[in-house]
Amino acid sequence: MIDEDNKGTAGREALALFADGHNCAQAVFAALAPRLGLDRDAAVRLATGFGVGQSMGETCGAVSGAVMALGLAYGGGGPDKIPEKKATYALAGRFFEAFRAAHGSVRCRELIGCDPSTPEGYALAVRDNLFVSVCVPLVVDAATIVEAMLADAPE
Repeated sequence: MIDEDNKGTAGREALALFADGHNCAQAVFAALAPRLGLDRDAAVRLATGFGVGQSMGETCGAVSGAVMALGLAYGGGGPDKIPEKKATYALAGRFFEAFRAAHGSVRCRELIGCDPSTPEGYALAVRDNLFVSVCVPLVVDAATIVEAMLADAPE
């Protein structure tokens, strides 16, 4: 799905988007979505609520953005697309395994060591620069893992 000229660039693109002020989910999904036929602005809007662990410190936004990209690439539609859904679930499972192997968890609050959905946790994350020191590698890795999965997938 990703042409050879773009191979290996999703992590860098996600990092640039994150550094520009996009949340973690927006950065990952918007780095991958245009290669999969979705306008970057639409990707950013769709991913907005998934940042900061779905706004609750739950599933990491970078993880959510990655899974959205897998769904965009391979997901089925309605009830007549059961095989596509199952295949996408399996791909998401492979992504989760790879991300957990690299980072130990897929939960935002476990990854950064506080709950950024609370005022206290958010202040701690800002004070200790966790959105940079912890989240940057998560964003880069999530985009890179999915990019590799897309490159390795049969046409």
